[in-house]
Amino acid sequence: MELFGGINPAVLIASLMVAAVPILLAAIGELVVEKAGVLNLGVEGMMIMGAICGFVAAVESGSPLVGFIGGALGAAALSLIFAFLTQVLLANQVATGLALTLFGLGLSSLIGQGYVGIKPPLTGEVPFGPLADIPVIGTILFQHDWMVYASIAVIAAVWAVLRYTRTGLIIRAVGESHDAAHALGYKVIRIRVLAIMFGGAMAGLGGAYISLVRVPQWTDGITAGAGWIALAIVVFASWKPWRVLVGAYLFGGITVLQLNLQAAGARIPVEYLSMSPYLITILVLVIMSADKSRAALNAPAALGRNFHASR
Repeated sequence: MELFGGINPAVLIASLMVAAVPILLAAIGELVVEKAGVLNLGVEGMMIMGAICGFVAAVESGSPLVGFIGGALGAAALSLIFAFLTQVLLANQVATGLALTLFGLGLSSLIGQGYVGIKPPLTGEVPFGPLADIPVIGTILFQHDWMVYASIAVIAAVWAVLRYTRTGLIIRAVGESHDAAHALGYKVIRIRVLAIMFGGAMAGLGGAYISLVRVPQWTDGITAGAGWIALAIVVFASWKPWRVLVGAYLFGGITVLQLNLQAAGARIPVEYLSMSPYLITILVLVIMSADKSRAALNAPAALGRNFHASR
């Protein structure tokens, strides 16, 4: 079963699931951060720090698992800088987030100088046995590494926590009205710092997935704007976890399709194909933003506003 140019739909769908993982993880982390009322535009910087920290940890230890843990820890540590500046020193969240991205891009380049051209240890597929041999379904669902399944599990877990648990209720309360949450006795700053660290760890996992699985090598700027797409997908998803999954798979599908079209020799200039995922993301955001009342209805009311207990 093939489309024009020899593109196999089953392989295409399987590939988009892999391509979506970094954006999916970064976006779900940012969703939790924004649900807590914090706008962190430093996702790109945290992702690329996760990419280099994960790469170094995996290469030095010989274990992909250690690499993913290293990526999460490295990006979470970077996110603490943002947390300190915005939650303790009350710096502007937008400016601090942008600075964090620039800092992450520079620091990752410095750390990665000695790792160009090195191959990381292989992250193997989950052994599903006979299930992997089922025509079409086996190719789509049962021939992936464990991070593909973990990313979907994270979406389900975040959705369940935000919707059904006391922790989720507190996070949403802080994001909607930090003054009311503080009056009820909740530690607003502590909750937001923990949310920022979770967002950082998820972005780091996404970055590590790029350097260990998606593009198994280190090069400067390896994330190529994935952090900005993750930020856009949170808005596209109207701050709802399962829509993040849809948005990430949509972007992953466009990315994989344009690569396949290039390989198939499509008569479209390669530059147009390469920029198509970003153009379609912008187009979707423009369409979403057209209904301003709906967007405002879903956004956390205290998003981007600093909190001080004396107010």
